[in-house]
Amino acid sequence: MGKIMVVSAKIPEEIFKEFALRVEKGKRSNFIRDAIVEKLEKTPRPDKLFELEKRMDKVDAELSEIKTLLAKLEVLTYEQGKINPYAFSIDETDHKIISYLLHYRGATTPELAENLGTNRWLVLNRLRRIQKLSRKQLGKSIVQYYSGSKMGKKKAWWLNEDLVGE
Repeated sequence: MGKIMVVSAKIPEEIFKEFALRVEKGKRSNFIRDAIVEKLEKTPRPDKLFELEKRMDKVDAELSEIKTLLAKLEVLTYEQGKINPYAFSIDETDHKIISYLLHYRGATTPELAENLGTNRWLVLNRLRRIQKLSRKQLGKSIVQYYSGSKMGKKKAWWLNEDLVGE
């Protein structure tokens, strides 16, 4: 045990009387010290919570990646009546756009462009092509542009929740 520090605590009179009855005078400091140590052992450290949170985020990202890969291979089946959104993508850029939209449910073209490391015009053209192709094949588009505010985003593209599901 390292250097010993003095701690002062205010407790209700009833608890102090019970404490005085149960613990003799010369052993009270040890009793309080042991009680504090025991309680601290049961309380998780903030850095451990942060570490667990990071691990959970990593697991979530890896699970999302696995789902994406399975959907690309069409091994992951979609609910009855739901559409595989990757069916309307032709290359890796389209796959990344669809993956981002699946994960975040919606995004602006600048957000998508930044995430993909490309310009927003390419992203916009890809989204319009996906929209047109899905509308032609299904009668409804799997991505929709909404210029108003939705979920804190303005002028964003959204997945059609009625058609797309995991």
